[in-house]
Amino acid sequence: MEPFSKKNYQKKVEAIFTRFPSVQKVPFKDAYKPGLENMLRFEEVLGDPHDRLRTIHVAGTNGKGSVANMLASALAACGLKVGLYTSPHILDFRERMRVVGPVAEPANPAAESANPAAEPANPVAEPVEAHRPTKAASTGSATDDCAELVSEEYVYDFLCRYEADMDALNLSFFEITTGMAFKWFADQKVDVAVIEVGLGGRLDSTNVITPDLSIVTSIALDHCALLGNTLAEIAAEKAGIFKKNVPALVGEYLPETRPVFEAKAAEAGCPLTFAEDVESSPWYRNDEILRNMDLRGKYQRKNLHTVLAAIDILMNMPEYAGLSDSRTVVTAIVRTASRMGFHGRWERLSLQPFIIADIGHNPAALKENFAQLESMVAEGECSSLILVYAIMADKDLDGIMPLIPADATCIFTNPEIHRALPEKELTERYRAFCVANGRSVSRIYDAPDVRQALSMAINLARETSRKPDSSRFCFPLIYVGGSTYLVSEAVQILKSLQV
Repeated sequence: MEPFSKKNYQKKVEAIFTRFPSVQKVPFKDAYKPGLENMLRFEEVLGDPHDRLRTIHVAGTNGKGSVANMLASALAACGLKVGLYTSPHILDFRERMRVVGPVAEPANPAAESANPAAEPANPVAEPVEAHRPTKAASTGSATDDCAELVSEEYVYDFLCRYEADMDALNLSFFEITTGMAFKWFADQKVDVAVIEVGLGGRLDSTNVITPDLSIVTSIALDHCALLGNTLAEIAAEKAGIFKKNVPALVGEYLPETRPVFEAKAAEAGCPLTFAEDVESSPWYRNDEILRNMDLRGKYQRKNLHTVLAAIDILMNMPEYAGLSDSRTVVTAIVRTASRMGFHGRWERLSLQPFIIADIGHNPAALKENFAQLESMVAEGECSSLILVYAIMADKDLDGIMPLIPADATCIFTNPEIHRALPEKELTERYRAFCVANGRSVSRIYDAPDVRQALSMAINLARETSRKPDSSRFCFPLIYVGGSTYLVSEAVQILKSLQV
């Protein structure tokens, strides 16, 4: 094995993207390997680290990343050493595996969770530093208050040590990273690991664990070719994480999905709770928490409710008794994004120009995001909307186009991934939709790459802001979204430009 160096590390990480099936390099259906046989064989090679972990399993179409991060932050604040496995990453491969440990309570946690973190009517009033990556996210080192990413040295050693096994088993990219996460968490001797499902649930690589709690956040139509064409079929796949005698929690349900969850829970032999039925804690539905959270999308209300319901279940288990300290829990949840280094969820990338990015990419997620954008215009938080938008070719564009705000300026672009719908095709299809539905086509543009799209958006925003009748605090909002890959590129480009 060659000695560790930054160059050798980067080569090894790039190799698992190129040599093993990943959604970054091949069509989704080719990167997705349903079934647990390969994963169990790999776990055996690793010494079955998943059997040495207490875990909490989180599945769902939307919201699972936010729920997993909030829950990890709360658990760590209550004295536990917590592992967190999520996907995809935004800036750094190592974001997928984090550990956050017990932290000293702030001298005045109430002050920390008060007005400075609230949603401001004037976006200029908020310091940019509040939205920049934490030390954990930018360098990988831990502070008393931040999550620690898996080290480059650990990743390099793992990929070298098990390279022959990965080849022999013909593992997928996700199987490799899941095995790495389980082993690192076991080596770190975490008290509990919060594990986010990659895709679906029943046949997902993470489903080798037997958790203390299984959570399904929400169900919507996404990845239909792999998970099913109806909400009921998708719910059945997500409910595949239910285990015998392991409490199961469902965050959101629909008329079509509740009977599925009830049937799957009965089949698995596990107690089932719906988040809306959990009312016991006096600090539930506390709008103060939502207003002060550094995860600012309005859709976080539903995720917060799911997290609080999960805490209500967990605090009755001896291992999680510390969760009964509601003051500590609330403080930790309020600061989830900054503590965990969590990116891409209604994240403010800049204040001048005003730029928000969100990885929501299916109709259910975008419906909420676009509604919030329109309300910001109506309430005077911005003067108009400029969308920098991209979409993967396998997504439901026909279901998304009607949701795009009719008065928004649209700049369609193409991130550097084979799965993206070409920007010219996206532009043509949206123009045709607008013509057919009586919308203006005068504010529809395209750019061949993300850098040019951002440059165009920033120039348009500055031109509009310079108009004599513009208010000092009311200027266009640039929304970057539709694809995780677009958001990832945009964050890196804006960092390099120091916008």
